[in-house]
Amino acid sequence: MHIVHNARVQLLATALNNLGVGAIAAGVLAPTISGTVAGPGHIVAWLVFGADLIAMAQFWLGRLR
Repeated sequence: MHIVHNARVQLLATALNNLGVGAIAAGVLAPTISGTVAGPGHIVAWLVFGADLIAMAQFWLGRLR
């Protein structure tokens, strides 16, 4: 039963990590490269959002058995 639990936790952590990286890419890198940045608050908000998702992924990895 631990194997199924660990696999589900790893899948959730992977999904959260990918969402975090995607949020950083979409909200920080893409506007910066294209030159359409609305302001520093915009970049900080997306960066924090992506970092929070990655931190949540790390939290869930700590629940492995």
